[in-house]
Amino acid sequence: MPKASEIKKNAAIDYNGKAYIVKDIERSVPQGRAGGSLYRMRMYDVVSGHKIDETFKDSDMLNMADLVRKPVMFSYIDGDQYVFMDTEDYTPYNLNQESIADEILFINETTEGVLVVLLDEVPVALDLPTSVELEITETDPSIKGGSATSRTKPAKLSTGLTVQVPEHISTGDRIKVNVEERKFMGRAEAK
Repeated sequence: MPKASEIKKNAAIDYNGKAYIVKDIERSVPQGRAGGSLYRMRMYDVVSGHKIDETFKDSDMLNMADLVRKPVMFSYIDGDQYVFMDTEDYTPYNLNQESIADEILFINETTEGVLVVLLDEVPVALDLPTSVELEITETDPSIKGGSATSRTKPAKLSTGLTVQVPEHISTGDRIKVNVEERKFMGRAEAK
């Protein structure tokens, strides 16, 4: 049983007899209070999709939900359903666009390391790698010598996500993006 301080985004916890996926965590340290931090977690019921916000002390013990993670790759979109294919046995898993809205910004046909999260064989969420490689589809022209400065410019990626990149990066470049922080990490290595 992990403490609240050890819970990460997209973790599944068993709370009040229901399984929840933790979508967002805010840590705060109240002033003048003996003790540790508080963790406010935005969680979604994996069955109904109902959202709740709960606050836990850093030492609160939480039960992890019994979930299975399987490697998948993005296959296609069917209406508002995103279909992912199990990379081992080719089982298709459908996930509603609304339930994975944040994750969609980091996924395309070539994204590797994506896991589907299953509860009783039903897909309930996606678990993304720490970084992904995406192509820049739109940004201002690159500036020669731009790498010598720390100025950045916005760049729109192939998935619709916009991140700040150094001035020497240009349209068509493939870059690595940190999923958690939504930040530029560097150019992607050529394959």
